[in-house]
Amino acid sequence: MINKFPKKQRFVLGQQLENILLDILKGIIQANQEMDKLETLKQVSIDLDKFRILFRLAKDMRFMNINQYQFGAEKINEVGKILGGWIKSSRT
Repeated sequence: MINKFPKKQRFVLGQQLENILLDILKGIIQANQEMDKLETLKQVSIDLDKFRILFRLAKDMRFMNINQYQFGAEKINEVGKILGGWIKSSRT
């Protein structure tokens, strides 16, 4: 979908979205290997919030249609729920 962003924004907003997604993925992999996962999971949660905001910004700038945004937002929320459960279980 990022490839369909306007050329100027593809390398600004699009690149930031990709980088944050990679940070989230790396954080999940790292947390999966650690004994004390809580700090890493908190950072992943912050990165997910950053991604949500930039994703919404892309929608507001009309780089995607409402159906694409709705599908993506549902998936982001799903990841957020899983991450929240993982954080909660790591605290106990």
